[in-house]
Amino acid sequence: MEFHLLGPFEAHQEGRRVLVGSRRQERCLLAILLLEAGAVVTTDRLIDLLWDGGAPASARGTVHTYIGRLRAALAPYGLRLETRHDGYAVEPDTHVVDTREFVHLVREAAAARDPAQRVRLHDRALALWRGPLLADVAGPRLRERIGGSLDDLRLSALEQRAEAQLAMGLHENVVADLALPAQQHPDRERIVAARMTALYRGGRQGDALALYRGTRRFLVAELGVEPGSGLRTLHDRMLRADPRLDRPPAPVYAVRVGEEWLPWNTSGHPALEFCNTYAGWGGPELPGSEWLRGYSTLAVWAGHLDLAEDRFVSRLLEQARRHPAEADAVLEEARDFRGRLYTCLTAPDDGRAFTAVAAVAEEAAKASVFVRGEDGLGRWRLPPGAGLRLPLRAVAHSAAELLADPRRFLIRACPGEQCGWLFLDESGRRRWCSLGTCGKGHPTQE
Repeated sequence: MEFHLLGPFEAHQEGRRVLVGSRRQERCLLAILLLEAGAVVTTDRLIDLLWDGGAPASARGTVHTYIGRLRAALAPYGLRLETRHDGYAVEPDTHVVDTREFVHLVREAAAARDPAQRVRLHDRALALWRGPLLADVAGPRLRERIGGSLDDLRLSALEQRAEAQLAMGLHENVVADLALPAQQHPDRERIVAARMTALYRGGRQGDALALYRGTRRFLVAELGVEPGSGLRTLHDRMLRADPRLDRPPAPVYAVRVGEEWLPWNTSGHPALEFCNTYAGWGGPELPGSEWLRGYSTLAVWAGHLDLAEDRFVSRLLEQARRHPAEADAVLEEARDFRGRLYTCLTAPDDGRAFTAVAAVAEEAAKASVFVRGEDGLGRWRLPPGAGLRLPLRAVAHSAAELLADPRRFLIRACPGEQCGWLFLDESGRRRWCSLGTCGKGHPTQE
């Protein structure tokens, strides 16, 4: 069964809404058990929550009656309410609950390195909210007692999504999305700061400063505190018209191509450049070092390195917008391929890595066609029929050519502490890659 608690209580079986519990308190009792699925909720706690300290003498018997009715209603759907000691429990793996899905998506978003992926995951999580928790069966006090942490997590998701949108230059979205939350929660300074920044970037400096003044008045009058240092610093920078506020920070070692930031070319070969789309293989991960932030980055990068024709790139971007889940799956496959290719190129004896790379390269070879270019030379190309996997297959084809070339034995990994990018050492004397900071002060750098 599927249960929807983020809003009015609803139960669904195979997409069809079903009635579970004829009384409001019965549905509320079931919702409490679902919120704590896998854990025992004692009868005393159920009584305390359902009657908020004003329980009648018959409350324990009433709870037993509710449980009996719910068991009868749920039995046809295979969901059991188990009696354990002096309480009841619902097994967590026998049903789907939107609250659990919400928490999972927010955690997944927090772990995502790509701002676009974080926004997509937060969008899915926040879309589960159809109103206040258990809007039709729980009052404000009970809602706070059983779901206060969920509401806090929802506000945190709003904050994190807004910050990811700002990093992508989507300040107009943030202005709209946070209009009501900033008004309802002036104590959430990250929400206020995100909306202030979005207003400022949209040319509304006066509105941004007015939002700060209103927030400060609330904090002083209601809580007796001044805004935190982060919000005060943001306000001061706006008063000074700090130019750094006008745009999201650009990644280090980046070049702007269309709407995407791509890494500098450092190696002279597409397969190596693909490995170099992650800066930091040789050391700790740095902020902004993951270049394959979204499928659009992968597609634009393939066009930039002439692995895909521009007209195909435009089609891929449109296709990715229509099928985001499929595009995300291809992106994850590309990241996995990149890691295996890097291993294959730096550890030639790793047979498993070679086999994994070869499998994708063979797929690319089967799908390739030999065409004549505008320069009169023939070349292998992937037709548009390759779909969203076109950039991955194109780079796999390039990787296969390099692995069949004796130059693959001239590949070096930059020993820079925070680099590890790959390059061809055709002179036999290079040790460092071409980044200006790598090997600085070392006489072996060419």
